[in-house]
Amino acid sequence: MGEEFQASKPIYIQIVDKINQQIARGELLPGNKLPSVREMAIQTGVNPNTIQRTYSELERMEIVETKRGQGTFVTENTNQIKDLKAKLQMDIIEAFFNNMKELGFSEEEMVSGLQFYIKGKREG
Repeated sequence: MGEEFQASKPIYIQIVDKINQQIARGELLPGNKLPSVREMAIQTGVNPNTIQRTYSELERMEIVETKRGQGTFVTENTNQIKDLKAKLQMDIIEAFFNNMKELGFSEEEMVSGLQFYIKGKREG
């Protein structure tokens, strides 16, 4: 029971990232209820205080809303979810770009490499 976490990144941030990815993929839909703090702590194998911090961070980001006595829910604000997806997309592109730059690739080589990759995916 529990999940494996990286030592280099705070656990609550890793859980925030996981929930954000589930929302972006459509696994968690607008209005879906998240597990209670206690349930999520058991599922992930972490301290309930860590989950509370996770939910507080998601609320600060306006990705979830906590309704007193009812629980924590994914925001129904679709613009917020679109913004989240756009941010995740840019984070991935930035990481790709930085990794390729470190390896000595030019921007033109990155673009042609991506085009070649996408063409290969389309052709199966």
